[in-house]
Amino acid sequence: MTISDLCINRPVFTWVLVAIPVVLGLVSYNELGVDLFPNVDFPVCTVTTVLPGASVEEMETTVSKPVEDIINTVSGIDELRSITQEGVSIVTVQFLLSKNGDVGTQEVRDKVNSILSDLPDGTRPPIVDKFDTGSMPVMTIAVSGRRDFREVTEIARKQIKERLETVPGVGAINLVGGRVRAMNVVVDTDRLAGYNLSVDDVRQALVRQNLEVPGGRVDQGPRELVLRTLGRLRTEREFNDLIVANRNGYPIRVRDIGHASDSNEEPRTLARLDGDGAVSLVVQKQSGVNTVKVVEDVKDRLGQLKAALPPDIATEIIRDQSRFIKKSIEEVKFHLLLAGVLVSATILLFIRDWRTTLIATLAIPTSIIPTFMFMRYMGFTLNNITMLGLILAIGIVIDDAVVVHENIFRHMEEDGMDGMEAARQGTREIALAVLATSLSLIVIFLPIAFMGAIVGRFFSSFGLTVAFAV
Repeated sequence: MTISDLCINRPVFTWVLVAIPVVLGLVSYNELGVDLFPNVDFPVCTVTTVLPGASVEEMETTVSKPVEDIINTVSGIDELRSITQEGVSIVTVQFLLSKNGDVGTQEVRDKVNSILSDLPDGTRPPIVDKFDTGSMPVMTIAVSGRRDFREVTEIARKQIKERLETVPGVGAINLVGGRVRAMNVVVDTDRLAGYNLSVDDVRQALVRQNLEVPGGRVDQGPRELVLRTLGRLRTEREFNDLIVANRNGYPIRVRDIGHASDSNEEPRTLARLDGDGAVSLVVQKQSGVNTVKVVEDVKDRLGQLKAALPPDIATEIIRDQSRFIKKSIEEVKFHLLLAGVLVSATILLFIRDWRTTLIATLAIPTSIIPTFMFMRYMGFTLNNITMLGLILAIGIVIDDAVVVHENIFRHMEEDGMDGMEAARQGTREIALAVLATSLSLIVIFLPIAFMGAIVGRFFSSFGLTVAFAV
């Protein structure tokens, strides 16, 4: 007994066999992520090294060159390039597509850590980041208020940023355009020269005397007390009284060579809202999570936080990636339904039988919906590429249903067979032909999933989605 005979003789079994994948597909559909395009793994990483105050030439010879030399010993590198600016070195490493990006990034990180002691004094620890399209910024929130800009920055950081970072799916939130408190020391070069001092002497004195160090432990009866040496300077007066050096028994203080002022760090970023100063919070999602869900969760949390903010503090979402994603996916869904309707109308136009059209049209949902189960298992998302594959599959999956149905009706009309016998005979005659047609389509689309280069990775989900739907 063939599978077709079994399904014809046992209709309940057939319905269950069809219903189980459909139900699992519907459940999987609700758990699929939503994005514009597939999450493609680009084997690229960057190494960013900062040495404040260093010239371009110094950064090139003392930072960029050693980092490039040690990274060049990592296997599987396709391209290595660097950008050197004043105080900043950025080395970009592009691996071969055959190399795992996570493994390559870890190897680069290990190599860079091995030369930390060879970098110039004052160099900040290099930051090794893997390029990940799945963790790009998804929304930007502008925070403004009618008060001191530094206060607005503190409110944005402590009352908004830190609480939004706890939202599930949020990878990081970067603050742009804020003002951070800093004690700026301005020196007079003529006075420095008169005391035979340099700017580096002042810097070292500030670092040496403006710190807190552990003081050990003291036993006091049954209790143990932890001691800490309080050496942090807090006010302008304390900074102005700081001793930089001694000359002939006379202490040289900061006020003797310049002055300290309680101000802000030098701004390196700028954000404006309607022409006025503002603080921007750039929200990045974690790789592989649902972009639309993350944005909706952040909006809900932001709505809860607004009630606790001062009345003059305003927040506004100025960039929302989920809007474009939802609009794009809704358009694709509409065309998916439109394709199904047009295919059904075309069948009705030529066959002129509602029952035949309905039976053939059932092949569309019973083939498309179970595909969502496969997509969830493979880690795919609902995006323009996978939805395009589903639209293409609609016209393919209905062909087999029409061919089998027409052959069954031919036996009923020409040979006078009853429905059961015509179904057995008609299906048996063209089963191999239908199977060969489906397999040939799978053979056509499946190789797309194994194409090389970035294009192959981009369209991998397309080929697999169409192949499974067929």
